Amino acid sequence: MKLHRLVVAGLVAFLAVAASATELTVFAAASLSDALKEIAPGYKVATGDTLRFNFGSSGALARQIKEGAPADLIVSADELRVDQLEKAGLLLPGTRRTVLANQLAVVVAAENGAPVAALADLLKPGVRRIAIGEPATVPVGTYTRELLEKFGFWTQVSGKSVPLDNVRAVLAAVEAGNADAGFVYRTDALISKKVRVAVLVPLAEGPKITYPLAVVRSTKAPEAAKAFAAFLAGPEAQKVFAKFGFLPPN
Repeated sequence: MKLHRLVVAGLVAFLAVAASATELTVFAAASLSDALKEIAPGYKVATGDTLRFNFGSSGALARQIKEGAPADLIVSADELRVDQLEKAGLLLPGTRRTVLANQLAVVVAAENGAPVAALADLLKPGVRRIAIGEPATVPVGTYTRELLEKFGFWTQVSGKSVPLDNVRAVLAAVEAGNADAGFVYRTDALISKKVRVAVLVPLAEGPKITYPLAVVRSTKAPEAAKAFAAFLAGPEAQKVFAKFGFLPPN
């Protein structure tokens, strides 16, 4: 009889979790893909909630939300895109927080890569094609332009740049040999064996790269979205992010 009651109690608990389980659609910067894919299975086991990701450049994701694409949460690779959504009244008030930071890096092919050891080396004739994110829409491209303008290199570098849709496309271009060098985040460089970091931009010299998140106002599951947002800022998720090379927001 006791065993029967335990089975029934377990079934009731299971059904309660199943009934309250939610599918959340998370719009997230491409650079977060590996870390978030690792987080998702454990989060589902712990909460019952399924995470469905839409990865891309933060500019493209913000545009999709403005156009009415269904999203519960956005995690951007820069503050600007979230500023724009906030000003447009598309975010749930009080849910915005910055959860991560990153660092800009120049990568070249791991084998026989371009002879780049400093930003000034990008100006040399031997470096013919430089992959960057599209500065107008892709945060890593915006950061790249900001850095190069600071050192007076933008005009020369932009003349041989190849603008791409997101940071993973930049990484892939260097991996495939379609670019001699590329500007990515440090975290992207760490996941690839086909590239090496030629220049790691010091935090004190480079642009401030932070990742804010916020719940989208139109979400149909605000409490579940808020819970996942809080989880991403918490110690368990931060440990996973650190494993992939992300830095704390401060």
